[in-house]
Amino acid sequence: MKHYLLSVMQPVGEPPEPEVLEEIMHRVEGFHAELRAADAWVFAGGLHGPETATVLRAGEGGDVLVTDGPYTESKEYLGGICLIKVPDLDAALDWGRRAARATTLPIEVRPFMGEADG
Repeated sequence: MKHYLLSVMQPVGEPPEPEVLEEIMHRVEGFHAELRAADAWVFAGGLHGPETATVLRAGEGGDVLVTDGPYTESKEYLGGICLIKVPDLDAALDWGRRAARATTLPIEVRPFMGEADG
């Protein structure tokens, strides 16, 4: 089995209305239940907005520069992640499609390095 990261790409701006968000979260919970039932679940979680980020950069002489705020300004940010284990990219893309339908947001699917298929 190979591990894949499903990244939820959240648009910057106001979140959906509470009743809309409640329905989305209900679908996401169902998606997570499907992952568990298929033994593809590893971990999932939502992230606070980019304004809560702290960026650390290595500098000269071992110093580390600490900066509040996101690493980059963007129209989208990483809003949540789901780590899955599946046989191959086709299976990961299938789960990514399900995640996109559940969240109504773009999902980026990426394999972890150093893992053989199968």
